[in-house]
Amino acid sequence: MFKSVEELIALCESQNKKIHEIMLEQEMEVTGLSEAEIYAHMDKNLQTMENALEEGLKGVTSTTGLTGGDAVLLQEYIKSGKSLAGPTLLDAVSKAVATNEVNAAMGKICATPTAGSAGVVPGVLFGLKPRLEPSRKDMLNFLLTSGAFGFVVANNASISGAAGGCQAEVGSAAAMAAGATVELAGGTPQQSAEAFAICLKNMLGLVCDPVAGLVEVPCVKRNAAGASNAIVSADMALAGVTSRIPTDEVIEAMYKIGQTMPSALRETGRGGLAGTPTGQRLKQEIFGD
Repeated sequence: MFKSVEELIALCESQNKKIHEIMLEQEMEVTGLSEAEIYAHMDKNLQTMENALEEGLKGVTSTTGLTGGDAVLLQEYIKSGKSLAGPTLLDAVSKAVATNEVNAAMGKICATPTAGSAGVVPGVLFGLKPRLEPSRKDMLNFLLTSGAFGFVVANNASISGAAGGCQAEVGSAAAMAAGATVELAGGTPQQSAEAFAICLKNMLGLVCDPVAGLVEVPCVKRNAAGASNAIVSADMALAGVTSRIPTDEVIEAMYKIGQTMPSALRETGRGGLAGTPTGQRLKQEIFGD
């Protein structure tokens, strides 16, 4: 078993295997399930992701009315041909938003790694699908690769906003997607690790400050930022850009930052955007006294 990204990459290189292959072997060893059973489980997760983003792209609104409809607006903007970011990047962003809008509307999503960050991985994967044309098996492998990086973070730091701020949720999700994107695009395991590190570094210190304590504002739009960060970080790594700080040290830094973050900025709904006059007003309107 691997416990760090360094160990994961070393296994890939010594055995001439991809990250998803190492993760698959570990899952088989830990769970006792066969390769076919694991892929069947991952396919169920993938279908849940696809269903959620398709539902979101039709337009959904949360019970509170705080979120909803932004994914549709983004798709309409893409069709206008006026987007500055380009259709591929913005499509991924819109699908990340769509998924998280479904989460806010109490729809069914697949936590990757959490509900609040559930839009990033599927948004990136399905946003890149028209460009990279992956097979269904390739898409399942994307999830396994994402899971390999998430496994390391969960066991060495945190994926909880309450424990480590939004850097631990959307930050981890974005970095997971970045690493998996590199592999999907034909990059090396080491380039996947570089993409992960670059991406997570860009989100260090991100606080968790949900307005009214709900996973809506600013969570949905942070999934958009996470998706764009993931794709840009993957491109940087594929271009040969490396992280001066090793991946595992970036993960450790994220953990230590979360430990020193004030409780008001860790999912309590008291600080940051939740503590602004408008944030407090919205809380009052939703919950009253």
